[in-house]
Amino acid sequence: MLKKTLSRALAGGIAGALAVLAGGIVAAPAAQAAEIGTAEVTPATGADTSGISLTTSAACPAGATNVIVSVTGTGFPAGGQNVVGNSPIGSYGTAPSGGLIIPLTSTMRDYANTAGFTNLTGKYTFKVTCRTAFNATSLGDFPASIWFTSNTTYQNSDPAAVTDTATSLAVSPASPVTAGTPVTLTATVAPAAAGGQVQFRDNGQALGGPVTVADGQAQLVTSALGAGGHQLTAVFTPAGAGYNGSTSTAVAYTVEAAPATQTTTALAVSPAGTATRFSPVSMTASVSPASAAGSVRFQDTVGGTTSTLGTVQVVGGQASFTTSSLGEGDHSFTAVFVPADTAAHLGSTSGAVPYVVGAFQGVTASEDITTTVEAGALVISVDNPHVTLPSPQLNSNGDLLSTAGAINPVTLTDTRAGNPGWSVSGQVTDFSDGGSHLINGQNLGWSPKLIDKGASQTVAPGAAVAAAHGVAPGDAGSAGLKSSRSLANGTGLGTAHLGADLALDAPTSTVAGTYTATLTLTAI
Repeated sequence: MLKKTLSRALAGGIAGALAVLAGGIVAAPAAQAAEIGTAEVTPATGADTSGISLTTSAACPAGATNVIVSVTGTGFPAGGQNVVGNSPIGSYGTAPSGGLIIPLTSTMRDYANTAGFTNLTGKYTFKVTCRTAFNATSLGDFPASIWFTSNTTYQNSDPAAVTDTATSLAVSPASPVTAGTPVTLTATVAPAAAGGQVQFRDNGQALGGPVTVADGQAQLVTSALGAGGHQLTAVFTPAGAGYNGSTSTAVAYTVEAAPATQTTTALAVSPAGTATRFSPVSMTASVSPASAAGSVRFQDTVGGTTSTLGTVQVVGGQASFTTSSLGEGDHSFTAVFVPADTAAHLGSTSGAVPYVVGAFQGVTASEDITTTVEAGALVISVDNPHVTLPSPQLNSNGDLLSTAGAINPVTLTDTRAGNPGWSVSGQVTDFSDGGSHLINGQNLGWSPKLIDKGASQTVAPGAAVAAAHGVAPGDAGSAGLKSSRSLANGTGLGTAHLGADLALDAPTSTVAGTYTATLTLTAI
């Protein structure tokens, strides 16, 4: 029994070895069986000199003990050329799926050289055939293909094949929602490698612009879905020719109308409170929220009867109206907001503003009348600047040399604008004989008087000033007219004439001679 088993194994091994040695020149067996799976070429892309292995999608059927691998395509025999000889299944590794992992014994360039051609191009198909050691009949085949896109490079996918895609759509949050709620549409495209854009549609109409697919997904957030029913879809358009486009199943979605927003209206009237008839009265209504569209009806209630003054469209939350046609009497103004869309906003009425329109006061015109008032002047003058007093005589007491007289009339004229008033004062120097002899100015006194005045003037003479009692020339006192004394003061514009009676009391020691003093009259 042992001898028979060894003989069989030896026979199988020799047959396998012969098949391997003949690989590349031995044609594949003619007997064909049904494909029982597929094989995958690794690596997926490579060169004509790359090492290649095949992994079958499943194990060979029960009863199969060996495999043989052949290749067909441009340059190879029509029946195929063996690239792996008749080899025991047990000599290969096993994939997690249960399939065989079969490395090719040489490169595609080697196989082309053996077949006698140099240009690798187009599709080449490998076929893993499950069989017994000595029976060439196939028990099942696993095909795998590669495509040479140049003489030296290949890939394991058909460059001309177009892959179908599938697009699904998810919408969040679940309907129904209130109008204005942000709604998120998420499209998922399979396979995820498919690049392109998704156009979201609402009842067939574009919803926003196309969205680029990233990692198999595209997303759009919108608050623009109006109240009512919606059929939402996602349409995938591939970026290249390798994939077919696809459209998701429509998602039925319901949006309910949002409740109407309450508004408030305020009214301001200018001028405030009252105006005379026929004068303009302005009314300004402020509507909140400012986004509320509609118009304002300005109303006037008089004696229990309400009428509409005018209707104005709201712009930026405000509407204004001006009228000059209000009748005389009591009024009550209100502003009524009328929304353009009652489903979006509710109407509102302002509080009443009481108003009084007074009687018409007529109209006026005016003219400017201009004149220039000159500054005017204050002028003082005397007709004769020389006054001569009689020679002094010894008085009855025998202690003074006395004389008397009067100053010449003084003319005072005031034409100054504004009627500031005036005063006149006088002050005398010592009397001198032109030499070394003096009579002290304190010895001269006066009694001021008013001679006449203008009708609009008020004049008051100054107080009487007594002459000193013959004080000596060197006396430094301030009696008499040696100090400034008032002659008169007055108000009003015009001309006044002033005078004063003089009295001089010189000491008896006065040396004979002609004495002269200067009386200075000052008007301010």
